[in-house]
Amino acid sequence: MNRRVAVTGMGIVSCVGNDIETFWKNLQNGVCGIDRIKSFPVDDLPVKIGGELKDFDPERYGIEKPFIRKQDPFTIYAMAAANQAMEDSGLKTSGEDANIDPFKLGVYATSGIGGFEAVVREVGKMVEDPSGRWVSPNFVATMIPNMAGGQIAIRHHAQGPCLSTLSACASATHSIGEAMRAIRHGYADAIIAGGSDHCTIPFGLACFANAKALTREEDPNKASLPFHADRAGFVMGDGAAILILEEWEHAVARGAKIYAELVGYGSTCDAFHATAPKPEGDTQAECIRQALNEAGFDETRDKVYINAHGTGTRLNDVTETKAYKLAFGDFAYKCHISSTKSMHGHMFGATGAAESIATILALHDGIIPPTINLDKPDPECDLDYTPNVAVKADVNLGLSDNFGFGGHNACLAFRKVNG
Repeated sequence: MNRRVAVTGMGIVSCVGNDIETFWKNLQNGVCGIDRIKSFPVDDLPVKIGGELKDFDPERYGIEKPFIRKQDPFTIYAMAAANQAMEDSGLKTSGEDANIDPFKLGVYATSGIGGFEAVVREVGKMVEDPSGRWVSPNFVATMIPNMAGGQIAIRHHAQGPCLSTLSACASATHSIGEAMRAIRHGYADAIIAGGSDHCTIPFGLACFANAKALTREEDPNKASLPFHADRAGFVMGDGAAILILEEWEHAVARGAKIYAELVGYGSTCDAFHATAPKPEGDTQAECIRQALNEAGFDETRDKVYINAHGTGTRLNDVTETKAYKLAFGDFAYKCHISSTKSMHGHMFGATGAAESIATILALHDGIIPPTINLDKPDPECDLDYTPNVAVKADVNLGLSDNFGFGGHNACLAFRKVNG
């Protein structure tokens, strides 16, 4: 079986918007959601900025207070995004208006880290009292990274395949790609797919800052600088993003709105280093080629937008540029490319899904979101990275790629839907 896969629903919570409309409007307008951290004191910390959610009220998304009290923020964020996406899609497993078999609805929702906040809180209790008597009995069920997917399945009565593909910063991209394969081969008719993370806590900052991955810049407009000559590390961004993937004929039969078609997926491993990308870019390029080949890429008819991984680290951006040149050849210079991380930061396990949403909307509206604050490009990053201002472009093929610690590479390809 090789069934077509449609995107029929989307949801997001992020530092640049807690719904799809706001998120996309702000990306088009180059709004930076990165700011000085406000949820805890940062005066004595080496990193003082991040992409925290603003004005986020989980009850607005139908999440009850008892659930909020028991869950880590990464699961709450995931539920908020999933509830948005399911409402957007119109899929229902029960009631008079049920339109999908529960055993044919799956969940592939993941997290790159899991319950960071829960870990710190409960380990702190153990340090204070080594007997462990005060450690929460709900700790494991709150902390494990698959819990976002499990809770979403419970809420939406999704009894089909439920998996959490953990691959660091590529987690959501892999989850969406593997969900596509499950639908193509008949294991599900629809899958709730994406990712979530909440890492902007003191411990999270310490972990990544001491690994020299984070920028120490205190000016939000000079912090997340993908492909910039002065880039010095990435900026943490919290949130969640979810896509509803659905078998094409199933979506058409029920009159669903179709945003785009998911037509390609690539997955490789650098097999090189725990944190650094393979500098030649060849393994990342192969991942991109796989997605392009599956999408039926044709230089004579395709106009391409790429939402780059674009972390703003010294190594990633040059390596990623090399990968595009290896994958596309001279056509790389014809591609529209941008890194929306310049506005929403690095959302870890959610980033691939958030950037897939940006890619889909770029195809849908014919607008390329910018890489903001790109006023001094690195000469080694010499492709069209859409500096500072959005541009109109009639693109019909969109790629979203992500590369995670451990050498995990993933790339998705979406096609514009006409009509």
